[in-house]
Amino acid sequence: MVLAWPVGRLMVHLMALCRRKLMSMVSDRTPAKDLTAFLVMFPEEMAMTDEDPAAILDRYFTADFVQYNDGVPFDRAKLIAHARPSRKNVVDCRVEVHEALTTGDRVAARYTLFAEMRKGPRVGTEIYMFGQLASDGRLSRIDQITREVPESD
Repeated sequence: MVLAWPVGRLMVHLMALCRRKLMSMVSDRTPAKDLTAFLVMFPEEMAMTDEDPAAILDRYFTADFVQYNDGVPFDRAKLIAHARPSRKNVVDCRVEVHEALTTGDRVAARYTLFAEMRKGPRVGTEIYMFGQLASDGRLSRIDQITREVPESD
């Protein structure tokens, strides 16, 4: 018996395996230790894996964190709820980190997130992020402002 998988589906599974291997190599890194790795891995882990979103959040954020995106607050429950539609609708995502700074308990970054959606065009979002770290190196607060950008930006 021959099993035939569509090439696209096979590629998605291969990419997921590669991501899981990469995650296992960086899973002990907090945003304080490697902000760039966090910025790249967090969206992929939340949108492209089967790992429990709560476990992903616990790895990078304190239990009482709040993330403000363009003034809209997202707490733990809202980010976990956001993972479900992301996992359903995002086919692939990548992050280009332009700048990432850490000093004391503060972080700042400018990066672009590109997401390929199951239906519709590829989405590009430039993000300006400012954050506060807890004593254990995880994030306790994030303030972000965003703007849409074409992929060529």
